[in-house]
Amino acid sequence: MEFACSHVVCNWRSESLTEDEAKISNQGSTSTLPCGLSRAHSVSDHPYDNRVNFIQKPAPSLVPPPIPPRNMQQRKSSLPPPVPPRGLENSGETRLKANVNVVSLKVGSLVDITKASAIQCSQKPVHCEKCNAVMSSASSPETHQTTIMWSCEFCGKENVYSLAALKAGRFPLRSPPGRDVLYMDDDGDTDYENLDDMLIVLCVDISGSMSVTSEIFPGNSTRSPTYISRLQGVQEALQLVLSSLQKTSPHRRVALVTFNNEVTVYGDGTGVPLTLRDWALMDYDYMKKEGENYSTPHCIAETIQPLTQKIKELREHGATALGPAALVSVAMASQFTGSKVIICTDGQANIGLGQLDQESSHCSTPSPYFFNQLAHYAAEKGVIVSVMTFEGEDCRLAEVGTLADHTGGRINIVNIGTVATEIQSAIADNVLATSVMATLLAPDGMYFPYEEDNHRLIREIGNVTDGVEITFQFAVRPEQVESFQQRDRVPFQLQLSFSTRELQRVIRVITQQKRVTTSSWVWAGSLNMSVLGVHCAQLCARLTMEGRVQEAQRQLRAQQDLLKDISQQKPSPKEESVYGNWISTMSMICEDLTTVKQNATETDAQPASRTSSTASISDAAANVVYQMKRAKSVSGKGKRVPVLEK
Repeated sequence: MEFACSHVVCNWRSESLTEDEAKISNQGSTSTLPCGLSRAHSVSDHPYDNRVNFIQKPAPSLVPPPIPPRNMQQRKSSLPPPVPPRGLENSGETRLKANVNVVSLKVGSLVDITKASAIQCSQKPVHCEKCNAVMSSASSPETHQTTIMWSCEFCGKENVYSLAALKAGRFPLRSPPGRDVLYMDDDGDTDYENLDDMLIVLCVDISGSMSVTSEIFPGNSTRSPTYISRLQGVQEALQLVLSSLQKTSPHRRVALVTFNNEVTVYGDGTGVPLTLRDWALMDYDYMKKEGENYSTPHCIAETIQPLTQKIKELREHGATALGPAALVSVAMASQFTGSKVIICTDGQANIGLGQLDQESSHCSTPSPYFFNQLAHYAAEKGVIVSVMTFEGEDCRLAEVGTLADHTGGRINIVNIGTVATEIQSAIADNVLATSVMATLLAPDGMYFPYEEDNHRLIREIGNVTDGVEITFQFAVRPEQVESFQQRDRVPFQLQLSFSTRELQRVIRVITQQKRVTTSSWVWAGSLNMSVLGVHCAQLCARLTMEGRVQEAQRQLRAQQDLLKDISQQKPSPKEESVYGNWISTMSMICEDLTTVKQNATETDAQPASRTSSTASISDAAANVVYQMKRAKSVSGKGKRVPVLEK
């Protein structure tokens, strides 16, 4: 776990009042706070007035400065504009609307137990009976003659365990030392999953729109320009990919599925193709069963010639049965954990399951539900789905991209020149762990904005490849601020359960203690800009995909101003340049979100024919948003910097 701030800031407030808080505000005298809130003045009132104090040489003390006097706050509590006045930058400080209580989980590294320095334990973890926290080195259990008593540091529950029951159940009688522990389940299936046993399913669109041509060589005085169709570009790309796989992974199995008015399963190219059409394209269970029962026994070294011949013979015509083709492809890949499905299309699904055009509202399975259902099925089976669409088309990537977003795959808008590279990149992504579940615990009295109104957060992640990083923000409830400010430290615990490539069940438990600020001031040097930047991108992307575009814009601009002001005060020109580039990128994204907002407003005035909140997002905007959702931090010249997934 990596935190954005060295301390827990207790009195951060969200931008909207709850109903109870609004009632309190209406009962007494009020003043407008820097974040736009109105609060009654009372002894227990803790307005959000966090500031970043820029100091070239910060004092060595870990204790932040005290809260400014009330009269100073009142003089500065007049109604502010949506963005903090630029004049504040010249005075060396700026109001901080963004929540700096952010934690980053680099899941891709955490599930790689071969590189973990954690303590390994063959016993089972001892859980709190109320909040399910794990007894750790931060706990203080008391051992008696026949029992162990543990007052949970997260919820306060008094747990009493029988020593005899703990011994019989293979539970430890004392917490393993260290704050990072791997609990290994020896009862699981430990058969190794060879990468060559996995399956790659190439799911290719051969509908009529794939006949659209593009210029690849410009003409001159002696020759005419050269054009090829999208399908020809995909055919050449697939042949390059097959040749590369034959050289690098000759024992890997590859299957081909195509779709237009019907779905054709060629498999490894050695057998009779399976064609699915008409009523079958509307039957979820039937398509799923056909895929799960389809056998692909031969490796690419044996099948490259028949597969290459099948690809050469493909011709474009008809409509786009994308949903049924995706379903049968995922079902085929589900036979082997860690398999991949690569979908290449250039149009909206308009036949069968998951059809997306407005005129197909008679479909019994709404498209958003279908793609979400299929994404969860793929993640459960450990299948990675990557989606590639052609530029200049409206494929409703916001909805189809759910398949990749939930399974750890790639989402890209390609052209004839880049499709081969993107397919090879998707094939190179390997699953490090499956069935990944993250549980994050904070002390009772905290909550997770935008996630859970509780101190316990559970996130189902599914498949994890290298580089996966997720972030969360946390906050203290207003009525608990004084109580938390009297504490020196508070605990946090991450429980990460997953299955390894060897199919072994593992629970990784990391427990950390964080210091608490006794005021609302934080030092600029105590902020991790990389964590804040990654969280900014991921949160804004999520809000946009949920249709909360205006909220995403506010968050993005607040974080943008914060990162800009901090980077301007950094003494290192190189570091200033790195974060300056990041801020420029986020600024362009903010402009894209403005376009998305305008499109969403126009859609709201139309009849409610689309059930998805992302229906109005163009493919280009959806591609940007999905890249933001996969933002991560990487090491660069001794510093961790935020980057967007490409």
